[in-house]
Amino acid sequence: MCGIVGLIGTEEASREAFLGLTTLQHRGQDAAGILTYDTDGFHRVKNLGLVESVFTREKIEALPGTLAIGHVRYSTIGKGDLVDVQPFLLNFPYGLGLVHNGNIVNCEHLTAELKNKYRRHLLTHSDSEVVLNLFAEALARSPSGQGQGDLEFEHICAAVKEIYQKVNGSYSIVMAVADQGLVAFRDPFGIRPLVWGTREAKRSLDSGASRGQSHMIASESVALSFLGYEQVRDIQAGEVIFIDLKGKVHTRVLDNRGARHCMFEWVYFASPESEIDGVPVYGTRIQLGKNLARILKKQIQERKIEADIVVPVPESSRIAAIALSEELGIPYREVLIKNRYIKRTFILDSQEKRQKAVNLKLSPVRSEIAGKKVILVDDSIVRGTTSKKIIELVRHAGAEKVYFVSTCPPITHPCYYGLDFPSEAELIASGRPLAEIEKELAADAVIYQDRDGLEKSIADSSKNGKFKPCTACLDGKYPTDVASGSRFAANRLHDRKNQRS
Repeated sequence: MCGIVGLIGTEEASREAFLGLTTLQHRGQDAAGILTYDTDGFHRVKNLGLVESVFTREKIEALPGTLAIGHVRYSTIGKGDLVDVQPFLLNFPYGLGLVHNGNIVNCEHLTAELKNKYRRHLLTHSDSEVVLNLFAEALARSPSGQGQGDLEFEHICAAVKEIYQKVNGSYSIVMAVADQGLVAFRDPFGIRPLVWGTREAKRSLDSGASRGQSHMIASESVALSFLGYEQVRDIQAGEVIFIDLKGKVHTRVLDNRGARHCMFEWVYFASPESEIDGVPVYGTRIQLGKNLARILKKQIQERKIEADIVVPVPESSRIAAIALSEELGIPYREVLIKNRYIKRTFILDSQEKRQKAVNLKLSPVRSEIAGKKVILVDDSIVRGTTSKKIIELVRHAGAEKVYFVSTCPPITHPCYYGLDFPSEAELIASGRPLAEIEKELAADAVIYQDRDGLEKSIADSSKNGKFKPCTACLDGKYPTDVASGSRFAANRLHDRKNQRS
């Protein structure tokens, strides 16, 4: 899971890309990069670290041009080295820059094809470079790629269609094409988000001189609204969009196989200010809390649970916890105080790091916890490592009882599409009865969201009331072929080992 942006038609493209990436920092904290294009060619700055540590004012000013793409990285493939930091760049044909959010499950097979069939040798460990080279190879075979006329939208469509035929996995892509414009496309299931917005272009963010229209594409709508862009719509599953340097927009749906957007966006990953594919994140989390209240009411009536306070695990469970508290009539208390300078623990690359981060990230308010029966609300339970440490923290603060509540149903299957749990063996709920999970976490009870509640919460928040998200990590029903998934998982675990060594 990463965050991506693309801008065209604004004279402050690099600055706006920087600001857009800061709003998407929650999607990736390993690295950041921006690439721009002007008449002198491509300009790029990228490095390991948070957006504000990678970019100074001087570096942003050294990125001229009205065309920009940017990326924040959460590493799921590769070794986490600087060489794997996006944007990636190729000089033929035209000159191509790319940023990517997602995972390519058949990356190993495609890497071999690029080497053996096309004599393309990759320079990184990233699956994103695979997509870039596949696109470049397909475009090079087009009439324009062979120097026969200008680049046509048809040529772009043909190249993207070839990717749809070959690439298995999740991918939202934004590309900069030298002398041509901005290209964006989304995989045929639309697993990873991508949204498009427009704004009356200005000479600068502070002046009022009009220059027509500028366009922005981003992983989440929060980036658009922060920069004053009006959301046009989400890019559809299997759709390609091309915005040329004159501002003309070309769009076409090439291969829509039925949208299966990742449910974890609403549960955990996305910012609460965002709408993902027309479904408000905030509203969905409210509904998740209300449905959990229905489940808990039954247990309270049966005297299985008796609680004094509802406590969220910051940050992504807060909204659901508020709704749960209101429905149950049990006081809401924020008594786990977050250190805002610590990374999101879920996306750290080892259990050891996640365990240490919990103690740094959260401080309990002992006076409000001691002697209380606590309903502790978190967005999900994946490996159980972080959950166990948080329960331990609350008990040490004097809680009499700790009931651990998850807004997400049990995660029992690997994710191959961008979430960092590629192996079933890592998942605490995989093959374990509830009593065993409770014992492992040292909780007085563990209460999960149910499947119907999850899907109904997303559907009820959608504009048309119809929504079928990807829930493969809950039920093993993957939208794409994952025959190579075990190999993908082994490679990811190997990468993690290398990162820690």
